[in-house]
Amino acid sequence: MNFVEELRWRGMIQEIMPGTEEQLQKELTSGYVGIDPTADSLHIGHLVSVMILKHFQRAGHRPIALVGGATGMIGDPSMKSAERNLLDEATLRHNQESIKKQLAKFLDFESDKPNAAILVNNYDWMKDFSFLNFIRDIGKHITVNYMMAKDSVKKRLTGEASEGMSFTEFTYQLMQAYDFLYLYQTQGARIQMGGSDQWGNITTGTELIRRKAGGEAYALVCPLITKADGTKFGKTESGNVWLERKYTSPYKFYQFWLNVSDEDAEKYIKIFTALSKEEIEALVAEQKGAPHLRPLQKRLAKEVTVMVHSEEDYEQAVEASNILFGNATADAFKKLDEETFLQVFEGVPTFDISADELSSGIKAVDLLTEKAAAFPSKGEMRKTVQAGGVMINKEKLQNFDDVINSSNLIAGKYIIAQKGKKNYFLLIAK
Repeated sequence: MNFVEELRWRGMIQEIMPGTEEQLQKELTSGYVGIDPTADSLHIGHLVSVMILKHFQRAGHRPIALVGGATGMIGDPSMKSAERNLLDEATLRHNQESIKKQLAKFLDFESDKPNAAILVNNYDWMKDFSFLNFIRDIGKHITVNYMMAKDSVKKRLTGEASEGMSFTEFTYQLMQAYDFLYLYQTQGARIQMGGSDQWGNITTGTELIRRKAGGEAYALVCPLITKADGTKFGKTESGNVWLERKYTSPYKFYQFWLNVSDEDAEKYIKIFTALSKEEIEALVAEQKGAPHLRPLQKRLAKEVTVMVHSEEDYEQAVEASNILFGNATADAFKKLDEETFLQVFEGVPTFDISADELSSGIKAVDLLTEKAAAFPSKGEMRKTVQAGGVMINKEKLQNFDDVINSSNLIAGKYIIAQKGKKNYFLLIAK
């Protein structure tokens, strides 16, 4: 597999240094991507770089995931309007371990093949590097003029809302360049990859390798991913979409991908899956023939959810989705864990009912008019029941005065009432 060609048809190359493709076709090459460990989970914004490493390994090359423990303590000024908080070492180490577990779902760290992935932390080689040694051995090779010419620096210095740039942040470019030199010397890394906002930092690294070690190194960056409407990819109203289930459940994760637009689905399925060109072209054709069936979104959501979580999590997410939008049965409720159950019915009108009253039984008509105002009147409820339009826990209510009791509770405390196809009510016994 030709790595550069693979990324090209997937729309994952924005800039590439001359000679990069030739180097990769010539021999097994070590290359790296830097990951900022400011949280103990990756979010889907990181997935582009992770997929680049995945394709790199698939093409027979050796991927290095660099967790930026040292640079993470400073914060990258690229595309940022303000400095970030500095993290302590214990937090960084915890974040590194969590991130490695997530990366292991994409990369093979365990094999004895020459291209097994490795994970490194730049804190390990920066922590004992004295300031004097750094400015003498590294700083003298790169001029301030060269660093000031980089877009990431210029934008921060000239932006309208900018308060300038601290010396700490200004050194970030040089520290990242030193990472490249260090990995070049110790791991044989010849290429650094990342998002297009990293181009300036990466090329400073190739320049440092040329000036300090007389060597040749390469760079490749992918476009920053946006949505079709131009807004930022990966952000929702509730914030980032995380790979860690305690921050974003598999159900919400699946829903994010399922709900992308047709235009975005066609772009994302190339970037965020390892499906072949032929499979993707077939899905695109299928989507054009029957857009209402959304085959692109369904396959995209499946591939990414299985890759990040598991087949089982994917199946439960599909089942949970079918509860609201499909023909799910009462059994589907019982299979859901409580967290997913509550997420499915997030935003649905909720009523508290008395657990004691329910234990002795309440007529459905009283329950859904007096105890929980799902219907404005008993007369309207009677008509809707006669028309077959009322369901309790996905089972049709036969008579408006049927008795509902504790045996109807899901997980010992919930009842789902449904009026027509789309109106749901969540009753919580307390």
